[in-house]
Amino acid sequence: MKRSEVERLVTQLAQPEVEALGFDLIGVEFTKEGKHFFLRLFIDKPGGITIDDCQLVAQRINPILDERDPIEQSYIFEVSSPGAERPLKTERDFELSRGRFVHLTTYEPYNGAKEFEGVLLAKENGLISLQIGDGNETISIPEQKVANVRLAIRF
Repeated sequence: MKRSEVERLVTQLAQPEVEALGFDLIGVEFTKEGKHFFLRLFIDKPGGITIDDCQLVAQRINPILDERDPIEQSYIFEVSSPGAERPLKTERDFELSRGRFVHLTTYEPYNGAKEFEGVLLAKENGLISLQIGDGNETISIPEQKVANVRLAIRF
């Protein structure tokens, strides 16, 4: 089974269980690192994730994975926080991150730059809008030109 198929299937199995526990399933990653395969679930909730939260989700999901056995090879199963500078991928990610400081990169220069930082204002009508600089300037970048958007820490 392809990596993307594993990730899609595990997402379908895990999403309702993770949500029933009061968390958001941010993403599923199935990857090979060295000689080992890893299956990682990234979860979040307002206020952040604790080790106990990760353990709770792992205890709920592990028996489901054992029963359904969706992955042919052996793997290491991990549940983790997406991190302080996690990428924004889904509509829900953007919705929950409105008003937060983000780092955005484009595939090619847009208005003379490929990187932008600012407060996420919106993602709508095919545009991602940021308040940049000292707050007096707004930029709206077409979604198809955006390579990556992630939460950022302002220094």
